Amino acid sequence: MLSKRSLVGVRLNFHTLAVLFFLLIGTQAFAADPAVSDSDEAVAAGKSLFNANCKTCHKLDQKAIGPALRGITERRSIDWAKRFIKNSSAVIASGDEYAVALYAEYNNTNMPQHEFLSDGDLDNLLSYIEYGDKVDPAAQAAAGAVGAEGEVAAGGGVPSEYLTIIVVVLVIVLLLILIVLGLIISVLTKYIDKQDLDEDDKEFVSQKFNFGKVLKSDGFIIIVTALVVALVAKTAIDGLYSVGVQQGYAPTQPIAYSHALHAGQLEIACQYCHTGVEIGKSANIPSPNICMNCHTHVQNVQGKEGISPEIQKIYDAVDNNKPIEWVRVHNLPDLAYFNHSQHVKVGGIECQTCHGPIEEMEVVYQHSSLTMGWCIDCHRQTEIASAGNEYYDKLVQLHSDSKDALKVKDIGGLECAKCHY
Repeated sequence: MLSKRSLVGVRLNFHTLAVLFFLLIGTQAFAADPAVSDSDEAVAAGKSLFNANCKTCHKLDQKAIGPALRGITERRSIDWAKRFIKNSSAVIASGDEYAVALYAEYNNTNMPQHEFLSDGDLDNLLSYIEYGDKVDPAAQAAAGAVGAEGEVAAGGGVPSEYLTIIVVVLVIVLLLILIVLGLIISVLTKYIDKQDLDEDDKEFVSQKFNFGKVLKSDGFIIIVTALVVALVAKTAIDGLYSVGVQQGYAPTQPIAYSHALHAGQLEIACQYCHTGVEIGKSANIPSPNICMNCHTHVQNVQGKEGISPEIQKIYDAVDNNKPIEWVRVHNLPDLAYFNHSQHVKVGGIECQTCHGPIEEMEVVYQHSSLTMGWCIDCHRQTEIASAGNEYYDKLVQLHSDSKDALKVKDIGGLECAKCHY
């Protein structure tokens, strides 16, 4: 007599499990606050703001340096989200439990302040966060590291998260198939055992599974070889994409200078020490004479007695007429041209856009990847501040037929000779 378990029932259960599994791994349902606009205009404006201020540390649907942002207006109120974006440190300092937990989860990393964003900017930013660029994870994995506009993502290689998801999905699907096949074989074997069979058939049916033969079979060897080759190729590609990328580089300096103290607590403007940032190609490393403007009188920190050993190094450099040998942190290759004054003075770009939360760094490190793809993406997204600047009047007039705002890419920002001369 056949078992009450039917093959049809097994097949239906398997399909149900498979469908549920793919639904669970393939979707993340967030219910955004209805007050957040989903209009194309708001989402497009928010994307520009996101790329200029948030993209380095955040992704919409995945954790990066900071948390995934999609669904923030479901988890917290719109007012909370706006306050946190503008000044996260203030929200954390207020004792807000969610903010404090988030701060602890991401290794006490402070997010830069965005006080310059208007309420309208924040509305647009939240629109993009909730409704922008919703991409199926499988489609993203298939696309690899190639961005929506064809460039390779800065920092590059095929994202490891996608490769991991693909491998896990394949392994689970294979296991489910093996389980179903095992059930089918078990049911069929029980059925065949009760039939009248000749000796050859009985011998064939009763034969035992030989795991050793499977391991030595051509098919198994081909599968294992293919997996090894794929993993080696992935590692090699990631390695090639990382050549020349120094993101996170934080060398030890000859003097333990704290940007968190000077630029953060004391709020000394970057331009005070880096005097060339608005007038020339380089920002200039400050000379000991600039340090002495303050340290002629300030000989220690927080009112301590005596002369600080670190400040004494400045005095020694001045007395011996020798420069302080600072170690350069941000260093573009010689084949690339970058002008600070063009970006800071004319473009109005904040230092934090490229250098990260410099006012929070005890030891300065390279915050951004500074790759060509990273620069090109900025040129594609950044709008030209043409108001009040007669230089752009003709360009604005020529661009008036376009529905999009005038961006750096529209005035030659993607031309090779702009950066490679």
